[in-house]
Amino acid sequence: MVIGAGTAGLMAAHSLVKAGKNVIVLEARNRCGGRIHTLHHQSFFKEAELGAEFVHGDLPLTLGLLKEAGIELAPAGGQMWHYHDGKFIEEGIFSEGWDVLAGKLKKINNDVSINQFLEAEFPGEKYNELKTAVRRFASGYDTADPDLASTFALRDEWLNDDGGAQHRIKQGYRTMIGYLETEIKKAGGHIILNSVVKEIHWRPGHAKAVTADGHICEAEKLLIAIPLGVLKATGAAQASINFDPPIHGQMAAISKMGFGGVIKILLEFDELFWEDSQTEAWVGKSLKNMGFVLSDEEIPTWWTQVPLKVPVLTGWLGGLAAIAKKDLADEELLQQSLESVSNIFHRSIVELKDKLVAYHIINWTSDPFALGSYAYDTVGADTQRKILNRPVEDTLYFAGEYLNAGPVMGTVEAALISGSNTAARMIDEN
Repeated sequence: MVIGAGTAGLMAAHSLVKAGKNVIVLEARNRCGGRIHTLHHQSFFKEAELGAEFVHGDLPLTLGLLKEAGIELAPAGGQMWHYHDGKFIEEGIFSEGWDVLAGKLKKINNDVSINQFLEAEFPGEKYNELKTAVRRFASGYDTADPDLASTFALRDEWLNDDGGAQHRIKQGYRTMIGYLETEIKKAGGHIILNSVVKEIHWRPGHAKAVTADGHICEAEKLLIAIPLGVLKATGAAQASINFDPPIHGQMAAISKMGFGGVIKILLEFDELFWEDSQTEAWVGKSLKNMGFVLSDEEIPTWWTQVPLKVPVLTGWLGGLAAIAKKDLADEELLQQSLESVSNIFHRSIVELKDKLVAYHIINWTSDPFALGSYAYDTVGADTQRKILNRPVEDTLYFAGEYLNAGPVMGTVEAALISGSNTAARMIDEN
């Protein structure tokens, strides 16, 4: 039995049915995919990604699965711009001081939070701009709390970026999810949607899941592949799970791991106004190849569909800033988004509203079946991961992007690796 039909759960179920196991997957949502969710209807830009969107570089398992499924990739990327103090500047993620930062990161021997590292290695005001940029990137891109995020983990990610090409999946990530779902069913596996598991009763060699509507499912082995945010939630949460008997060691490990927040906003306009002559005139350069723009606005990060000529801007708010706004209504988040775009591109709110064709806001931080974005390493996370990667009495197992260490942590690739590896352990120990 697999609890959760996100990437890790589906990959595990796919591996298990291929090995001839009888598998049932219970999923709380009315769809598979979890934090992968591709919109595909006429009222909005087709293949708009509400969750995972990019394939970052050379990812063996992701690329292998896509090849197996016959799914093609499309290039993504474009120029990186910063909007700061009323000016557009084309540059990388970090400003002046990156070389010094990289040098100090390489020399650190004891892991501390990224905030502790910055304060110890860059005292005073000289590097304030760099420290602000590092904190924003850790919070925005990694969706991490800088007071908790591991410097070792961020160093591994930042210094091992292979600079590989960025891609999107043609027809969206939903095609990969659909392929796994189809293959599981073809091999005799079962996927039951709208099944919110609330209780797990277990003993060695036997597990029983009880759903919110009273249905019971039993199996010899049970894999828990739900988001870390839900595992960390209290009993009052809609999708929280109670274990009987308790698994104190595993729950303590879960509580010490990091899980961020994110709000994603998609705005579709009637034209690519950021590419017109009015914008080029005041910027002084063409933004026709703009992939990303980072700013100091309420919704600070925006990207386009370059190289596709699609009039959609995607906004991203991650980390503590997203958690602070998790209870805002969509209407208020839309207003803040339009104000941010207005300030960045020097267009009035009235003009932007006239140009707005459709919008979609996905607040993963308040989504009851996600309760956040993706995992990040806290100091000592490796110890907690070892606990969670060991089965409980060869009966209970865990899988998810939070259980894969290294530069790809928090990605679809990490979820696929964890699901595949956990399934292999379940088969070996059978």
